Amino acid sequence: MNTITMSRTELSRIEIFERLKQKTIKQEKAASLLGISVRQVRRLVRRYRKDGPSGLVNLQRGTKSHNLADDTVLQTAITTIKKQYWDFSVTLAYEKLVENHKFPYSRETLRKVMIIEGIWKPTRSPKPVIHELRERRSCLGELVQVDGSPHPWFENRGPICTLLVYIDDATGKLLWLEFAQSESTNAYFLATRHSLIRNGKPIAFYSDKHGVFRVNTTKGKSAATDDSNGLTQFGRAMSELAIETIFANSPEAKGRVEKVNQTLQDRLVKEMRLKGICSMAEGNIYLPEFMEDFNRRFAVIPRSPVNLHRPLTKQDDLDAILIQKQERILSKQLTISYQRKIYQIKTDHPTYAMRHAKVTVFESTDGTVTIYYHNQQLVSQVVTLQPKATIIDSKHINLAVDQAKERIWAKPSLNHYWKKPYLYW
Repeated sequence: MNTITMSRTELSRIEIFERLKQKTIKQEKAASLLGISVRQVRRLVRRYRKDGPSGLVNLQRGTKSHNLADDTVLQTAITTIKKQYWDFSVTLAYEKLVENHKFPYSRETLRKVMIIEGIWKPTRSPKPVIHELRERRSCLGELVQVDGSPHPWFENRGPICTLLVYIDDATGKLLWLEFAQSESTNAYFLATRHSLIRNGKPIAFYSDKHGVFRVNTTKGKSAATDDSNGLTQFGRAMSELAIETIFANSPEAKGRVEKVNQTLQDRLVKEMRLKGICSMAEGNIYLPEFMEDFNRRFAVIPRSPVNLHRPLTKQDDLDAILIQKQERILSKQLTISYQRKIYQIKTDHPTYAMRHAKVTVFESTDGTVTIYYHNQQLVSQVVTLQPKATIIDSKHINLAVDQAKERIWAKPSLNHYWKKPYLYW
């Protein structure tokens, strides 16, 4: 006695084909009931009359699919992932396998195998939070979103630092990336300088309310504030360059740069790991290459082909604009206080002529300080440090602690009395 294995669907068809065999219904009606074509019904009727119910069984049952993935190739891919890409997402691991190992199958095939092997755990999508959708700007260079992202970018191979991100709102194109110790005015000046030279001047910068961009208090004046007009040093510089500065009321308002920060914290970290990059200097050399690849993958075409970036002119002297400028009043001893340091002015002129005079302090992006009086540079020297505590922003706390450690654990000089023989003590 032969046993026939049939599915529920095939069992339900027996009654209809028996009625077709007895000619109590027409083939068009049977096709409508079964949800198949009349032509398929005719083929099945012939098989049913010849073989009976077994003629309704799918002939492909028990055979391997022609599109079945090779187990050897999949196992090799899993071994490679466990060795090199153990913490990569499915999409990023798939891209690396295709680029570097010629993986022949689809991303979903890889996802299923990674789930079976326990490398990837499928997660439920979080409940979406509905925010008001803001349409992209229409032109490249119309609005550039700026933000800093503190993160262990080099994992345990290098120091924790901040990535300064400049992204175009219309295209999602990365305009500039640069590693810095922290989100300071000088760091933004240097990164903005590189972005302007590379791309030109945008219409507006869109940022959060960080103290570099906006004066957030009226009681105390920040070191990054230009006292003459109530703007920060960055705001003053952008005003001189005719670049509008706009501030977001929430992180969601500048969601494009916030989202790209998350993507960079995943992709950029892993790319630098594969290339063995361990420092900010090495990272800054690699970033232009990464930007080109990122923009090729993710940048979109703007609605308008017009590029609103404006070229730099002779009047846009970045050396004179992207620099901190602050006014100070000389004391009777011709000293000023700046950044917790006391500067003594050296002059051959009568000292009484410059007492209580107003001078301008210039600090370049590399930290060099120069003092000017009536547009003439004065000779000065640091005579002492002010031993007072300062208020440190949360984004600068790591840098402040590292600098304190360097001061405490600094090696003594070669002529320090600790290094002299006991006879000279």
